[in-house]
Amino acid sequence: MKRVFSGIQPTGSPHIGNYLGALKNWAKIQYDYESIYCIVDLHAVTIYQEPKELRQKIEELAGMLLAIGIDPTHSSLVVQSAIPQHAELAWMLTCVTPVGWLERMTQYKAKSAAQETIGDGLLQYPVLMAADILLYNAAIVPVGDDQSQHLELARDIAGRFNSLYGETFVMPATHLPSVGARVMGLDEPDKKMSKSATGSGHAVSLLDPPEVIRKKIMRATTDSNPAVDFETMGAGVQNLLTIYQAFTGALDVDVRAHFSGMRYGDLKKQVAEAVVAALSPIQERYKQIMDETGYVAKVLDEGAKRITPIAAETVEVVKKAMGLYTAS
Repeated sequence: MKRVFSGIQPTGSPHIGNYLGALKNWAKIQYDYESIYCIVDLHAVTIYQEPKELRQKIEELAGMLLAIGIDPTHSSLVVQSAIPQHAELAWMLTCVTPVGWLERMTQYKAKSAAQETIGDGLLQYPVLMAADILLYNAAIVPVGDDQSQHLELARDIAGRFNSLYGETFVMPATHLPSVGARVMGLDEPDKKMSKSATGSGHAVSLLDPPEVIRKKIMRATTDSNPAVDFETMGAGVQNLLTIYQAFTGALDVDVRAHFSGMRYGDLKKQVAEAVVAALSPIQERYKQIMDETGYVAKVLDEGAKRITPIAAETVEVVKKAMGLYTAS
């Protein structure tokens, strides 16, 4: 089976955009591949994180991934920093990566422009991402459009290493985009829903109680029309329909027939109820998982034990290729 790798940062609260855009797909495709899903805490600390809060967020995110359907008997669920080969390989790849490649990264330019001072970790972020992928010779990397440039860089780094030291890395040949919906902010439907946004009405968290979900969706931005008009509707209305369709699986033709001409208050009520109905079993499963003392830690430990030999073998091969010392 081909190997799939993907990761998510343990910062902020996972929301319906994360779920519909990626996490739901992770659970869906996991049995088609040898699956490794990683909580990338080393990426998170490119900006300061309060240590206690970060540790708690890691455990909570692991619980949520299990609740949405990641099967630990088949997929390896791991924490990045628990496998030191991620950082070790990242350093070796840093040494063959031209700075100019990193400075051209769109996310680096955007984030560095918004901060007075930046840490070197922000510049090196895509090298660590390349190490994450190449460490496991992952052929399938399900990422969204916002990470596609980083995936291409991983291919460039692998190619440069292979040209310098001989064929070492399997190129991540397949870019499997997230097949889920692209969910926008409820308050700013021209911007992708984000865990880092500060507005209370921006995102629906996967753990929001029903009354909070309803309140947020009822306050969602729409447009100046009095009712749903598929020919002239704005981004906010389109976003609500996208959320409804992604959660219910309704066909385009059925969505158009059902919602055409519906007033926005009624639209929002139906969207809210679809979200509540879909998240309720996830929230119940999450509670059961987190109430079971030691279960999350056990899953993470088992995942690390399962894939550390793969990571260690890759690093050993890379060190030998570079002429670095390896224990006999």
